[in-house]
Amino acid sequence: MDLRKLKTLIDLVSESNVSELEITEAEGKVRIVKGGGQVIQHMVSPVQTAAAPGPAPAQIQAAPVAAAPEQPAGHAVKSPMVGTFYRASSPGAKSFVEIGSQVKQGDTVCIIEAMKILNEIEADKSGTITQILCENGQAVEYGQSLFIIE
Repeated sequence: MDLRKLKTLIDLVSESNVSELEITEAEGKVRIVKGGGQVIQHMVSPVQTAAAPGPAPAQIQAAPVAAAPEQPAGHAVKSPMVGTFYRASSPGAKSFVEIGSQVKQGDTVCIIEAMKILNEIEADKSGTITQILCENGQAVEYGQSLFIIE
């Protein structure tokens, strides 16, 4: 399947209310599943056709469903909007927080750019940053976990 077509399908699924999409073509089969704010894609090898003609199978075997990602322990700082996640105020600047950083409620932990506006995201709880769940420059969804504070 053409990479541009695949990217378009992933974008359509992530921007819609559809949670799962499966398409079968001559080149193969693609299954795109959206869960937990992230789009997960599964590529399956080309579709096999029966060599000898015969009756259609009476039973259709369901594809295994991907397990929901396990929620990390601790308090999750979630994205209040859709946008682009940045760990620092500018490309060359030091990150607001690192794993092990102590934060107080109200401290800036990252920036989310939405519609060309840079929005500072603050810690909603005091504690220690134990996990950073997003990469710098990554697109994030509303309600997506960004950091874990313990």
